[in-house]
Amino acid sequence: MPAWRRSLTEFLFETAMTTPSARESVIKSPERLAQEQEERAEKRRLELAEQRSDLNPPEVRIRTWERIHGLRLPSDPEHPIVDVIAIGTRLTIEEVRNEQQMRTARVRSAGQD
Repeated sequence: MPAWRRSLTEFLFETAMTTPSARESVIKSPERLAQEQEERAEKRRLELAEQRSDLNPPEVRIRTWERIHGLRLPSDPEHPIVDVIAIGTRLTIEEVRNEQQMRTARVRSAGQD
């Protein structure tokens, strides 16, 4: 048997032995589904704790909020979501607006370089 065919055969055999069958990947046991749901819930709990923790500075809390929600902090200090971010991160509106100002200053200084 040519070397390339032997290697391909070995690869296919190893792949078949280490990956779940199509049926197993489509049909999951109730226990596995429950475990995955618990893992997602725990990840969410940890993210929310990081978002609200007084141990984290406003920048980290806001970045965590952005990651969780898939949104970014708007540059407009009067944007209605600023209130929502403040509540979700347990920051004051002033702290959120200070972060907006710092980000704006960083963007401006990066543009001048």
